[in-house]
Amino acid sequence: MFRRGFKSWCEKTAVSLRTKRGLPSSAPLPARVLGAELDVEIITPHDLQDLQSECSDRLLKDHSECWSAITIPSAGKPLVVYNPAHSPARQNSDLMHELSHILLNHEPGMTFVDPNSGLALRSHDKTQEEEASWLAGCLLLPRDALLKIKRTNWTEQQACEMYLVSLQMLGYRMNTSGVNIQHRRSSF
Repeated sequence: MFRRGFKSWCEKTAVSLRTKRGLPSSAPLPARVLGAELDVEIITPHDLQDLQSECSDRLLKDHSECWSAITIPSAGKPLVVYNPAHSPARQNSDLMHELSHILLNHEPGMTFVDPNSGLALRSHDKTQEEEASWLAGCLLLPRDALLKIKRTNWTEQQACEMYLVSLQMLGYRMNTSGVNIQHRRSSF
């Protein structure tokens, strides 16, 4: 699935980005903070000056469950448009996913207009999407953060609030990182 060493690189990158900011390796790193430091403009559809309000309203009401965020490359700084109709934890995850594409220097997919809805859609490269998802998970919850959560006996709710992630993201990272297994083995 991933090229050799990719998962380790993601964990190291998550720690490195914190270290460069003088943060502990287990500290939260909100996507908006990372985006500002990477000089990425993060906006909602309402902030797009050339987007008609009718289209913006359709994106945020009628089609709000159909999209999360999109990176729009530009000659200047990258632009990420996110869906503010989602929960703060989902927004944080969606934004981190888009920032991961930028950090990984991924090429954007082709954009086309859906003839049925009239919405602009983008094709996705499965490998790039999987890489961005994995890196985003590591950036949101690096292994050291997961170990800290287990050591301090935080509830899942406390951990989700501290790192601004969903319960699903926390569970996913605990399982895929091997921290749950490691913690169970050390408890015996």
